[in-house]
Amino acid sequence: MSLDPSFVGRTYPPTAPYQVGREKIREFASAIGATDPAHHDPEAARALGHGDVVAPPTFPVIVTMAATRQIIEDPDLGVDYSRLVHGDQRFAYTRPVVAGDELVCTNTIEDVSTRGGHGFLTTRTDVSTVAGEPVVAVWARYVIRGEG
Repeated sequence: MSLDPSFVGRTYPPTAPYQVGREKIREFASAIGATDPAHHDPEAARALGHGDVVAPPTFPVIVTMAATRQIIEDPDLGVDYSRLVHGDQRFAYTRPVVAGDELVCTNTIEDVSTRGGHGFLTTRTDVSTVAGEPVVAVWARYVIRGEG
């Protein structure tokens, strides 16, 4: 089944809020080897002007990967998850993610194409606070491998 190109521009409803916890940030930072004290120590983060520990730049992948299920699991789009490969990721920050944030994600399909028998899907996830303050935009490109 190929991807439906008429989905380009489709925006999905905002996700339920995700509460960013201090321990989640610490665990993520430790898992990726991020040793900056601002990721672990609230006082170090406050000394830099933040309200609490600051998440490493790739932390939003935790929130956006779960949110992207809206797109991947949309049966009308035609994604075969068993053939999906993550191809690319990029982030454009308005401000850092800090412990205590309540974040919501709004997903948009930016591009659908086929090349060499493979489907390509580009998504943008706008991450904001529950109050509507923009935090980060996250783009992801997925490759849906062809059957050949």
